[in-house]
Amino acid sequence: MLRQYLVGATASVCNIAIHALVMVAVIRVTRVVDEWATTHQTFRLIAVMIATVTVLMIAHLAEVIVWSGVYVMTSIAPDDTDLIYFSFVNYTTLGYGDVTPVQRWHLLGPMTAMNGVLLFGWSTAVIFEVLRMTLMATGGGPEKQERRWWPG
Repeated sequence: MLRQYLVGATASVCNIAIHALVMVAVIRVTRVVDEWATTHQTFRLIAVMIATVTVLMIAHLAEVIVWSGVYVMTSIAPDDTDLIYFSFVNYTTLGYGDVTPVQRWHLLGPMTAMNGVLLFGWSTAVIFEVLRMTLMATGGGPEKQERRWWPG
């Protein structure tokens, strides 16, 4: 059981590191898109939000691939299993339907789900903050403040 925790914790930490690096990318992409975007507030907001969500979706895909790599290394499922599909099922908390893990690695599924829930929550918070900052910057927010994307 300890081995399952260690493997799951290692994969989770790798994914947290990926997500943290992607936050830097989100900040940079958001700044660039905000500068390129037209002065028309609606189009600026749409461009910034599309860029933000696209970068975050790419991050989640990378994190699913990390879990599928762990699944390959642990032989968690039968040989004919699509492990990327299986990791998506776990990461998104969809749950088991057609594939179940082998008994000796049964804790990796819930650990994958826990990691996915936390990272989706983090992404949701970032999306909300980007939306709030964009609205404030364009004068569409509840209070008009000096525009400040994150420090740096």
